[in-house]
Amino acid sequence: MNVWRLVVREIAHRKLNFLLGLLSVAVAVGSLVGAMTLVRGNELRTGELLAAKQADVEKAIAKKEKEVAAAGAKLNDAMRKITKGLGFNILILPQDQDLNELHVEGTASKSMPESFVTTLAESRIVTINHLLPIVSKKLRWEEYDRTILLTGTRGEVPQAHRDPKKPLLDHVPAGTMVLGYQLHKQAGLKVGDTVTLMDREFKITETYPERGTADDSTAWVNLAEAQEMLGMQNLVNAILALECNCATVDRLAEIRNDIAGILPGTQVIERGPPALARAEARNKAQATAAAALKHEQAAGREALEREAAGRQLVEKQTEDFAAVLVPVVMIGCGVWIGFLALMNVRQRSNEIGILRAIGLKSTQILLIFLGKAILIGLAGALLGYAAGYFVGVSWSDFARNSVNSARLFEPRLLLLAIIIAPLLSGLASWLPAMLAARQDPAIVLQGD
Repeated sequence: MNVWRLVVREIAHRKLNFLLGLLSVAVAVGSLVGAMTLVRGNELRTGELLAAKQADVEKAIAKKEKEVAAAGAKLNDAMRKITKGLGFNILILPQDQDLNELHVEGTASKSMPESFVTTLAESRIVTINHLLPIVSKKLRWEEYDRTILLTGTRGEVPQAHRDPKKPLLDHVPAGTMVLGYQLHKQAGLKVGDTVTLMDREFKITETYPERGTADDSTAWVNLAEAQEMLGMQNLVNAILALECNCATVDRLAEIRNDIAGILPGTQVIERGPPALARAEARNKAQATAAAALKHEQAAGREALEREAAGRQLVEKQTEDFAAVLVPVVMIGCGVWIGFLALMNVRQRSNEIGILRAIGLKSTQILLIFLGKAILIGLAGALLGYAAGYFVGVSWSDFARNSVNSARLFEPRLLLLAIIIAPLLSGLASWLPAMLAARQDPAIVLQGD
């Protein structure tokens, strides 16, 4: 007689016993699948929330960086304008120039080759920029009966390794002159007038407003013309420059060290407090912007960490609940299936005796009860997985907030349920099935 046909008849004859066993397996598998689906949903939702939060933080930081960059650009432009008003703040002078004489007289009396400025421009120095060679001398302007400061200048010499910059001092073309405030005011001169200085004619192209410095008594002409007028061909008194606002403790010492390595035989001084105040103001503004950006980044990271900690707490609570619930349900399921199998064996002792009497072996009896248990486990696994998955998806925060809830489906979990459930059911029914297989038909029938 076919064993599996007997299994089917056994199920059909004991429907309630089969349904109760099926229900217990479905509950156990459903609990496992539902808990695992919730855990996976929490993990996926956490990933989504943290990714969204990270994107928001990066967007906020990028916005802040743009604001800082824009503020920095405005600051640099404002500083450039202030710098143009204050003038160059670094003077490169001949080594033998007496600084006391320079401060008293207002001009340098010593000279150095004009080629020095080319050498400096072709070097890779980064601590200064805006290089401008000049000759300057105090003299008597006989035509207007006054003492002036004559300064010869040319266009700024571009540095080979830097992008071109807007000059701080405009180029003075040959045959033209630019006058300081006191000169044009007291002499009644204006733009377009022609004047004579040392037997040379110059056309006034610009007059400066009052600055309150020696510039108010200065006349600017072309460098080459000034060198000819003063007998200083190919020579200059000084090279003006602008410090790069180096972020060091001693900016001037660093500049002096760099220039000494390029132009030995020169000395470097810094013009008065305004330049230092300007550099300090720029450094302070940059530090404030950097601190604000750093604070924004730290706040973003802190918010992200809080979000992650909160989600991890929820995940841990779910995992802890599943760690307690699932084993309890699985053990209860196993005990219940074993109990049902034992009751079935006791109720069917007469039938088992008859089956043994008509020739069924103990192995076949064992297979009948184990086969029934395996079918219960397999059917319960499929039913339990469907129910557990439905509950997990319904309760999952991820499924409610994501268009791709199908990611909660785990084929490996389904395969695990199909393997574990029949195995659990078979193990729980093993002892009752062994009892049934070992019954002596003679004793059973004799008892009846």
